[in-house]
Amino acid sequence: MSNYPFPRPSKDEYYLGLAKAVCKRATCTKVEMGAVIIRDDQVISTGYCGAPRGTKSSQEHGFCLRRQLGIPSGSRYEICRSVHAEQNAIINAARSGTSLLGGDMYIYGKIEGDDNTEVLDAFPCFICKKMLINCGLKRVICSLKNGGYKVFEVEKWAEDWRKGDIIDDKFQYGVEFQDNIPTVNSKPIKISAVIKDKIRTADSQD
Repeated sequence: MSNYPFPRPSKDEYYLGLAKAVCKRATCTKVEMGAVIIRDDQVISTGYCGAPRGTKSSQEHGFCLRRQLGIPSGSRYEICRSVHAEQNAIINAARSGTSLLGGDMYIYGKIEGDDNTEVLDAFPCFICKKMLINCGLKRVICSLKNGGYKVFEVEKWAEDWRKGDIIDDKFQYGVEFQDNIPTVNSKPIKISAVIKDKIRTADSQD
């Protein structure tokens, strides 16, 4: 029985709390995303969604370029002033010559604003997810809009993509499920029979 007067956060909760603090540095005018990489129980890198070093951010411009151009959320990431939090965490580790092999990444996301704004399902986009697979991380832990978090095994991502395809991924940034049908901006997207079976299995186990 614990002698602590208050419950201590788990390691995953603790490190996700660090990612929450990091996200407050974000310069995106729509969302705040923060990422922390942990290896051997030590913080080895952090990153937030922000403009490249020495350039002008959306906050400094005073508007979101993607929104002004009418680009839907979750698409055309190359038309964005910011580098994603996950990418910046990987880049910052590379700048210091730090290996990420076997590490874990914690990602926290919320709508831009004060601490009372909505928390996001902070799943990596496809570009970031491919980088996370290649850089040798073991786990990725993401905040959820319900206040919890979800743990992903990176090797499982690679396995799922071998069996299905990248577009079949159930946990895509910006994708929401309506009656077990994946949608983006309320429009259904096509998925393969392999992933349909996975969704049915996962739903039956919830």
